[in-house]
Amino acid sequence: MGIIVEVENDHQNDAVLLPPSNFSMVEDGIFRSSFPKPSNFPFLQTLNLRSIIYLCPEPYPEENLEFLRSHNIRLFQFGIEGKTLELETWFVAWYLMHDISMPILKDSIMDALKVLIDVRNHPVLIHCKRGKHRTGCLVGCLRKLQNWCLSSVFEEYQRFAGVKSRAMDLTFIEMFDIISLRQCLYSIIYQYHGYGSKKRRLMYKDENLQKPRLTSF
Repeated sequence: MGIIVEVENDHQNDAVLLPPSNFSMVEDGIFRSSFPKPSNFPFLQTLNLRSIIYLCPEPYPEENLEFLRSHNIRLFQFGIEGKTLELETWFVAWYLMHDISMPILKDSIMDALKVLIDVRNHPVLIHCKRGKHRTGCLVGCLRKLQNWCLSSVFEEYQRFAGVKSRAMDLTFIEMFDIISLRQCLYSIIYQYHGYGSKKRRLMYKDENLQKPRLTSF
Protein backbone atom coordinates (compact mmCIF):
# COMPACT_ATOMS: atom_id res chain seq x y z
CA MET A 1 0.00 0.00 0.00
CA GLY A 2 1.45 3.34 -1.02
CA ILE A 3 1.85 6.14 1.47
CA ILE A 4 1.65 9.79 0.45
CA VAL A 5 3.62 12.02 2.74
CA GLU A 6 1.61 15.17 3.41
CA VAL A 7 3.00 18.24 5.11
CA GLU A 8 1.51 21.59 5.97
CA ASN A 9 2.46 24.24 3.43
CA ASP A 10 3.85 26.69 5.98
CA HIS A 11 7.14 26.94 4.09
CA GLN A 12 7.05 26.98 0.32
CA ASN A 13 10.49 25.44 0.10
CA ASP A 14 9.64 22.42 2.25
CA ALA A 15 10.10 19.20 0.27
CA VAL A 16 7.06 16.98 -0.26
CA LEU A 17 7.74 13.37 -1.17
CA LEU A 18 4.94 12.33 -3.48
CA PRO A 19 4.84 8.69 -4.68
CA PRO A 20 3.33 7.86 -8.06
CA SER A 21 -0.30 6.77 -7.88
CA ASN A 22 -0.85 3.07 -7.15
CA PHE A 23 2.60 2.91 -5.56
CA SER A 24 3.34 -0.04 -3.31
CA MET A 25 6.16 -2.31 -2.19
CA VAL A 26 5.73 -5.79 -3.69
CA GLU A 27 8.44 -7.14 -1.42
CA ASP A 28 11.98 -6.24 -0.41
CA GLY A 29 13.65 -4.56 -3.38
CA ILE A 30 10.58 -4.67 -5.67
CA PHE A 31 8.10 -1.80 -6.08
CA ARG A 32 5.15 -1.09 -8.38
CA SER A 33 3.33 2.06 -9.45
CA SER A 34 1.70 4.00 -12.26
CA PHE A 35 3.82 6.05 -14.68
CA PRO A 36 6.08 8.34 -12.62
CA LYS A 37 5.72 12.09 -13.16
CA PRO A 38 8.48 14.65 -12.54
CA SER A 39 6.77 15.55 -9.27
CA ASN A 40 7.46 11.96 -8.14
CA PHE A 41 11.21 12.07 -8.83
CA PRO A 42 12.24 13.23 -5.32
CA PHE A 43 10.32 10.29 -3.85
CA LEU A 44 11.89 7.82 -6.30
CA GLN A 45 15.32 9.04 -5.25
CA THR A 46 14.66 7.71 -1.76
CA LEU A 47 14.21 4.18 -3.17
CA ASN A 48 17.81 4.05 -4.50
CA LEU A 49 16.57 2.27 -7.61
CA ARG A 50 18.90 0.29 -9.82
CA SER A 51 16.32 -0.56 -12.48
CA ILE A 52 12.91 0.25 -13.89
CA ILE A 53 10.72 -2.28 -15.74
CA TYR A 54 8.49 -0.37 -18.14
CA LEU A 55 5.61 -2.36 -19.66
CA CYS A 56 4.34 0.04 -22.36
CA PRO A 57 5.40 0.31 -26.03
CA GLU A 58 5.52 4.11 -26.10
CA PRO A 59 8.96 5.78 -25.94
CA TYR A 60 10.07 6.82 -22.48
CA PRO A 61 9.80 10.62 -22.05
CA GLU A 62 13.10 12.48 -22.29
CA GLU A 63 12.55 14.08 -18.88
CA ASN A 64 12.23 10.64 -17.32
CA LEU A 65 15.24 9.34 -19.22
CA GLU A 66 17.31 12.24 -17.92
CA PHE A 67 16.29 11.34 -14.37
CA LEU A 68 17.38 7.73 -14.98
CA ARG A 69 20.71 8.80 -16.45
CA SER A 70 21.44 11.21 -13.61
CA HIS A 71 20.84 8.46 -11.04
CA ASN A 72 22.40 5.55 -12.95
CA ILE A 73 19.10 3.67 -13.21
CA ARG A 74 18.75 1.03 -15.94
CA LEU A 75 15.60 0.87 -18.07
CA PHE A 76 14.13 -2.45 -19.20
CA GLN A 77 11.26 -1.90 -21.62
CA PHE A 78 8.75 -4.58 -22.60
CA GLY A 79 6.27 -3.09 -25.05
CA ILE A 80 2.92 -4.62 -24.16
CA GLU A 81 0.07 -2.93 -25.99
CA GLY A 82 -2.87 -2.03 -23.79
CA LYS A 83 -5.18 -3.52 -26.41
CA THR A 84 -3.47 -6.89 -25.99
CA LEU A 85 -4.99 -7.14 -22.53
CA GLU A 86 -8.47 -6.26 -23.77
CA LEU A 87 -9.01 -9.56 -25.61
CA GLU A 88 -12.07 -11.59 -24.73
CA THR A 89 -11.56 -14.07 -21.88
CA TRP A 90 -12.38 -17.10 -24.03
CA PHE A 91 -9.77 -16.03 -26.60
CA VAL A 92 -7.04 -15.73 -23.97
CA ALA A 93 -8.04 -19.06 -22.42
CA TRP A 94 -8.04 -20.83 -25.81
CA TYR A 95 -4.51 -19.65 -26.60
CA LEU A 96 -3.15 -20.67 -23.23
CA MET A 97 -4.91 -24.05 -23.07
CA HIS A 98 -3.43 -24.95 -26.46
CA ASP A 99 0.02 -23.80 -25.32
CA ILE A 100 0.17 -21.15 -28.03
CA SER A 101 2.28 -18.14 -27.19
CA MET A 102 0.12 -15.04 -27.50
CA PRO A 103 2.08 -12.42 -29.44
CA ILE A 104 3.84 -9.97 -27.14
CA LEU A 105 1.85 -10.72 -23.98
CA LYS A 106 3.07 -14.15 -22.88
CA ASP A 107 6.65 -13.75 -24.13
CA SER A 108 6.96 -10.21 -22.77
CA ILE A 109 5.71 -11.21 -19.33
CA MET A 110 8.13 -14.15 -19.32
CA ASP A 111 11.08 -11.93 -20.29
CA ALA A 112 10.08 -9.29 -17.73
CA LEU A 113 9.92 -11.93 -14.99
CA LYS A 114 13.47 -13.00 -15.74
CA VAL A 115 14.65 -9.43 -15.20
CA LEU A 116 12.43 -8.97 -12.15
CA ILE A 117 13.75 -11.95 -10.19
CA ASP A 118 17.39 -11.14 -10.88
CA VAL A 119 18.44 -9.54 -7.61
CA ARG A 120 21.26 -7.73 -9.38
CA ASN A 121 18.54 -5.45 -10.77
CA HIS A 122 17.12 -4.63 -7.32
CA PRO A 123 15.80 -2.27 -6.09
CA VAL A 124 13.48 -2.24 -9.10
CA LEU A 125 10.27 -0.37 -9.94
CA ILE A 126 7.62 -1.95 -12.19
CA HIS A 127 5.20 0.37 -13.93
CA CYS A 128 2.90 0.77 -16.92
CA LYS A 129 0.54 3.73 -17.35
CA ARG A 130 -1.80 3.35 -14.40
CA GLY A 131 -0.12 0.51 -12.52
CA LYS A 132 -3.20 -1.69 -12.83
CA HIS A 133 -3.45 -4.21 -15.66
CA ARG A 134 -0.03 -4.80 -17.22
CA THR A 135 1.73 -4.29 -13.90
CA GLY A 136 -0.91 -6.42 -12.17
CA CYS A 137 -0.36 -9.29 -14.62
CA LEU A 138 3.41 -9.24 -14.09
CA VAL A 139 3.10 -9.14 -10.30
CA GLY A 140 0.44 -11.86 -10.42
CA CYS A 141 2.75 -14.16 -12.36
CA LEU A 142 5.53 -13.40 -9.88
CA ARG A 143 3.21 -14.45 -7.06
CA LYS A 144 2.53 -17.74 -8.84
CA LEU A 145 6.28 -18.30 -9.04
CA GLN A 146 6.36 -17.68 -5.28
CA ASN A 147 3.66 -20.33 -4.81
CA TRP A 148 0.91 -17.97 -3.65
CA CYS A 149 -2.57 -19.46 -3.75
CA LEU A 150 -4.68 -18.07 -6.61
CA SER A 151 -7.24 -16.46 -4.31
CA SER A 152 -4.48 -14.30 -2.76
CA VAL A 153 -3.02 -13.50 -6.19
CA PHE A 154 -6.43 -12.39 -7.44
CA GLU A 155 -7.16 -10.34 -4.32
CA GLU A 156 -3.91 -8.42 -4.76
CA TYR A 157 -4.62 -7.80 -8.46
CA GLN A 158 -8.15 -6.56 -7.73
CA ARG A 159 -6.97 -4.29 -4.93
CA PHE A 160 -4.95 -2.26 -7.43
CA ALA A 161 -7.26 -2.59 -10.44
CA GLY A 162 -10.36 -1.62 -8.46
CA VAL A 163 -13.47 -1.24 -10.60
CA LYS A 164 -11.25 -1.62 -13.69
CA SER A 165 -10.50 -5.27 -12.83
CA ARG A 166 -10.49 -7.46 -15.96
CA ALA A 167 -11.53 -11.08 -16.01
CA MET A 168 -9.17 -11.73 -18.92
CA ASP A 169 -6.19 -10.62 -16.81
CA LEU A 170 -7.14 -13.08 -14.09
CA THR A 171 -7.52 -15.84 -16.68
CA PHE A 172 -4.08 -15.04 -18.07
CA ILE A 173 -2.50 -15.15 -14.61
CA GLU A 174 -4.26 -18.39 -13.72
CA MET A 175 -3.12 -20.19 -16.88
CA PHE A 176 0.37 -18.69 -17.14
CA ASP A 177 2.90 -21.53 -17.35
CA ILE A 178 5.32 -21.02 -14.49
CA ILE A 179 6.90 -24.44 -15.05
CA SER A 180 8.42 -23.29 -18.33
CA LEU A 181 9.92 -20.28 -16.55
CA ARG A 182 11.49 -22.49 -13.90
CA GLN A 183 12.96 -24.74 -16.58
CA CYS A 184 14.60 -21.90 -18.48
CA LEU A 185 16.01 -20.41 -15.27
CA TYR A 186 18.20 -23.44 -14.57
CA SER A 187 21.04 -21.16 -13.48
CA ILE A 188 19.07 -19.74 -10.56
CA ILE A 189 18.74 -21.32 -7.16
CA TYR A 190 15.89 -20.39 -4.83
CA GLN A 191 17.14 -19.62 -1.36
CA TYR A 192 14.44 -18.91 1.22
CA HIS A 193 15.12 -17.00 4.41
CA GLY A 194 12.54 -17.65 7.07
CA TYR A 195 9.11 -19.20 6.75
CA GLY A 196 5.54 -18.28 5.96
CA SER A 197 5.12 -14.60 5.18
CA LYS A 198 8.78 -13.76 5.79
CA LYS A 199 10.86 -12.63 2.85
CA ARG A 200 12.07 -15.03 0.18
CA ARG A 201 15.08 -14.10 -1.87
CA LEU A 202 16.22 -15.34 -5.28
CA MET A 203 19.97 -15.70 -5.46
CA TYR A 204 22.32 -16.33 -8.39
CA LYS A 205 24.83 -19.11 -7.88
CA ASP A 206 27.03 -17.71 -10.66
CA GLU A 207 27.49 -13.96 -10.62
CA ASN A 208 29.41 -14.20 -13.92
CA LEU A 209 26.29 -15.10 -15.89
CA GLN A 210 25.49 -13.01 -18.94
CA LYS A 211 23.65 -9.84 -17.99
CA PRO A 212 20.06 -9.33 -19.16
CA ARG A 213 19.36 -7.19 -22.22
CA LEU A 214 19.08 -3.49 -21.49
CA THR A 215 17.00 -0.94 -23.32
CA SER A 216 19.36 1.72 -24.63
CA PHE A 217 18.66 5.36 -23.90
